[in-house]
Amino acid sequence: MGKIDPPTPPAGGSADVVNLRDALEERYLAYALSTIMGRALPDARDGLKPVHRRILYGMNILRLDPGTAFKKSAKIVGDVMGSFHPHGDQAIYDALVRLAQDFASRYPLIDGQGNFGNIDGDSAAAYRYTEARMTEVAGLLLEGIDEDAIDFRENYSGDQKEPIVLPAAFPNLLANGSQGIAVGMATSIPPHNVAELCDAALYLISHPKATSDQLVTFVPGPDFPTGGIIVDTPDMIAETYRTGRGSFRVRARWSKEEGNRGTWAVVVTEIPYGVQKSRLIEKMAELINEKKLPLVADIRDESAEDVRVVIEPRSRTVDPAVMMESLFRLTELESRFAMNMNVLVDGVVPRVLSLSEALRQWLDHRRDVLLRRSRHRLGEIEHRLEVVAGMLIVFLHLDEVIRIIREEDDPKDRLKERFSLSDVQANYILDTRLRSLRRLEEMQLNAEHDALSKEKADIETLLADEVKQWKTITWQVRDVRKKFGPETKLGKRRTTFETAPETSEIDLTEAMIEREPITVVVTEKGWIRALKGHMQDLSSISFKGDDALKISFFAETTSKILVFATNGKVYTLEASKLPGGRGHGEPIRLMADIDEGEDVSTVMLFRPGVKMLLAGGDGRGFVTSQDEMLSSTRKGRAVLNLDAPTRLAIVVEATGDHVATVGDNRKMLVFGLDQIPEMSRGKGVRLQRYKDGGIADAKVFALAEGLTWKDSAGRNFTVGKADLAEWIGNRAEAGRLPPKGFPKSNRFG
Repeated sequence: MGKIDPPTPPAGGSADVVNLRDALEERYLAYALSTIMGRALPDARDGLKPVHRRILYGMNILRLDPGTAFKKSAKIVGDVMGSFHPHGDQAIYDALVRLAQDFASRYPLIDGQGNFGNIDGDSAAAYRYTEARMTEVAGLLLEGIDEDAIDFRENYSGDQKEPIVLPAAFPNLLANGSQGIAVGMATSIPPHNVAELCDAALYLISHPKATSDQLVTFVPGPDFPTGGIIVDTPDMIAETYRTGRGSFRVRARWSKEEGNRGTWAVVVTEIPYGVQKSRLIEKMAELINEKKLPLVADIRDESAEDVRVVIEPRSRTVDPAVMMESLFRLTELESRFAMNMNVLVDGVVPRVLSLSEALRQWLDHRRDVLLRRSRHRLGEIEHRLEVVAGMLIVFLHLDEVIRIIREEDDPKDRLKERFSLSDVQANYILDTRLRSLRRLEEMQLNAEHDALSKEKADIETLLADEVKQWKTITWQVRDVRKKFGPETKLGKRRTTFETAPETSEIDLTEAMIEREPITVVVTEKGWIRALKGHMQDLSSISFKGDDALKISFFAETTSKILVFATNGKVYTLEASKLPGGRGHGEPIRLMADIDEGEDVSTVMLFRPGVKMLLAGGDGRGFVTSQDEMLSSTRKGRAVLNLDAPTRLAIVVEATGDHVATVGDNRKMLVFGLDQIPEMSRGKGVRLQRYKDGGIADAKVFALAEGLTWKDSAGRNFTVGKADLAEWIGNRAEAGRLPPKGFPKSNRFG
């Protein structure tokens, strides 16, 4: 390709050459900042994002206070969009709807009339059909907004003013929570109980250096509008509040409901926060159809105003706790709510706050609001005192004042000169109607003057005394706590705390599989299958080509199978996932990642707590428990470490008190089992010493019962304790030739 020249700039214009990377960085940074500041993150002081703040301020202008008549949502959305929020009407309406939903907002800020959606995930009716007004909580957030409590800025068109932050007499950030995704950062704050937040705030006022760990005694955890049960430990919750990051594990609330003739069902009455009920039931129905919930027979939604989801078990013998545990693991009946308290500190800097820092932000803002409202009121009082002083002069010289107004060309200047009045006083006198003069009484004016003077003195004392300021804030916080206390319908805690039941520790795979007897068959070439039932006679089963039976044992569909590879690794197979007995089965290699060049040494049924003696061909080994051999992946678990070309030679049950070993050199040694260490993994210790060859076989037995072996004809031989005396020694000795009649195969059989 030839060189491409840049396009020629239009005639008469000039082109600035800029680096594309610099231009993109600059513009993307501007976009990122606008998203973080103006859209996604809430202000730490009032807990609101700009859209919510603008909706409430727009409703305040429309005078939609609690108790007033409702107004169409379309009117509210239109006014907010036209004056403050130049974005889509649907975005504004969606935000308004969420503030009105009692299952989304713990303390709704908007009182909605009409269809505002439901917990099933159905959307609200269009804004032309619904109506709204503010709640008492929203009223608290706006309290004092007309009293210079906060700063205003110009709206997007510059023709009106909008608040930068609301006065927030309610701890909205933590009480209602917030969620949002900005550029490169996100926020997720769960709702909390406001009475508990007020208790924590009161403690923080009296103990300014209190830590989040101390405040957790007042705020034990979130309080979701949909209730539910938090099953995290107190330590985990405390850590989440200390760092401002973490998550809460929330479970549905359920109870067992007895039916006729011993039948029962589980009834779910509360589901985790943020979960759509219809989607939850749909997912559960899918899992039942796919047979992934074998303990559940049916699910029904009997909800009306309240949530009522009925779950029927497969049979009455099912343990309800185990059934629910399977549902908690596979469905949204248990969900995690992330906490990332990333907020705009002082409305400017995004930062992750702890519980104590978040409450401190609110309390410091309340103090600023108190000081600003007090100064505003002080200004009003001083203005009124000036006016009252002027009216007292009018009262004392009423005839003279009337004469000046009637006869003088410039009555204002004449009044100021004659009675030493200020501009404000003179204007007020001139603006006073004649009919209001008849109500003018000296005693009333003096009483008002005294009352205002006292209030002025009180405010001046308050402004000068920080202790009094915090006392006033304490009184305000107590007032909020009283309005939304635990004895009120809205303030009562909905989410409770429990520790996860012990069933969470059990293996649910077993509980969710129908228990049936099977016979596991393994061939010489490493193929495996499961025959139905416990089959004693396997003479009728066929094998592929020249393959033959290697091992067979009885198990159940709920069992686990241990596969020992020649390199000392152990793999775990689920009996329920083994191929059926109709064909020749499948190679074990398809189910476990057995290393190249290695083979299956042996296969056995897993039995919890059973001890095993493992040893390599070099005669080194140790005792370990079958529990230590379990693995959850196809890669298995390395148990006996072997140096090539040594291979796994011995896998025997370690039941007894003595070990008998025999080598390829046909020498036998007997020693105490306690001489072999118990390990979970390693090379082990030398069991018997050999000049040539290695270990041929080993057996763990009870010395008191004697040592038994099988001869070539299948008969059992037992050598008593007294007759074994010359073979009993210590681990790592050479041993001696075995007793008369020991098999020539050098195996105990």
